[in-house]
Amino acid sequence: MTTPQACIIDLDGTLIDTLGDFVAVLGLTLADLGLPAVTRDFVEHTIGRGGEHLVRMTLAEVGANLGSQPALFDRAWALYQQHYAAVNGAHAAIYPGVVEGLEALRACGLPLAVLTNKPGAPARELLRRKGLDGYFQHVFGGDDFPRKKPDPLPLIKTCAALGTPPSATWMVGDSRNDAEAAQAAGCPLILVTYGYNHGEDIRAVPALQHVDRLDAIRSRAATS
Repeated sequence: MTTPQACIIDLDGTLIDTLGDFVAVLGLTLADLGLPAVTRDFVEHTIGRGGEHLVRMTLAEVGANLGSQPALFDRAWALYQQHYAAVNGAHAAIYPGVVEGLEALRACGLPLAVLTNKPGAPARELLRRKGLDGYFQHVFGGDDFPRKKPDPLPLIKTCAALGTPPSATWMVGDSRNDAEAAQAAGCPLILVTYGYNHGEDIRAVPALQHVDRLDAIRSRAATS
């Protein structure tokens, strides 16, 4: 196994458990619109493809007809962003092993970047609020490139920013979005077994490693 030259790491479901934030923000947004709430289970199975996708799927789940109410999405999206800016991180927690894992990767001399489908500004603010921002040379969000994961473009662009070839840049994530993007970009893939994968067991997805904690990567990254 080749030692990586850099690592790209997903945010939601990989570094930080943000499910509570999404549930709270969607609850506030739907209440403002006079619509019923969605379940925590629905949110867990739907997050991962960006906020716009989450809002559209949520509106569909509660029976809103966007075809007959074309302005409803724009209103919902504006409310969602407003509430997210206020809630960001309040119901979120760093996963066990993440700080230790980041310390170990940094000790190996690996430049690190975050690549998430969450918009860039709230992603950077979340990392700042949780004290993780100092570990990363770059933090790219879903609005920083023309396409989002699972498209490979964001990974390719992030590798370029890091100055490393995709073949020597590990992608660390928690979902099929990360897996499909990494495969298409040519990045070796590490998958964490926790997080959000639309209700599917991520261990069924082929990867270089499946780890239960981010710090389980440490010795392999250092000695491989």
